[in-house]
Amino acid sequence: MSDCCSISHTLNQSRNNYRCPVNGREYKRVHQKTIMHHISKPWKLQETSQNYYFCDDPECDVVYFGEDDSIIKTSDIRTPVGIKNLSGDALICYCFGVTVHDANAHPEIKEFVIEKTQEKMCECEARNPSGKCCLKYFSKL
Repeated sequence: MSDCCSISHTLNQSRNNYRCPVNGREYKRVHQKTIMHHISKPWKLQETSQNYYFCDDPECDVVYFGEDDSIIKTSDIRTPVGIKNLSGDALICYCFGVTVHDANAHPEIKEFVIEKTQEKMCECEARNPSGKCCLKYFSKL
């Protein structure tokens, strides 16, 4: 399943992890394509060769940040970021609209998502604000 949501574009290979300029924790790189699908005004994002990273800390208002310490906050995002919202209505699977409540109430949903992921029917790179597959979040419930 590691290739279920592989990014087809080449990322700048300088760093896989980088520290959030607000909370100081390290986070994983995310492709600009992912950011473009989630920010409110994608036409305003200056495309550069720098890497961007996804901050999943619910206590931090930053969603994306660049190596130049530029930040994109939750108020700049048009998609609710489920991992930053701890309620039952928070999405954990953006491809199939699965909320935390759905996953907790219906354990079979995880098998459905696994099956559809294996069939390459997911689009996590674009739909999930993290740009990553959601399956790891199911195990955290």
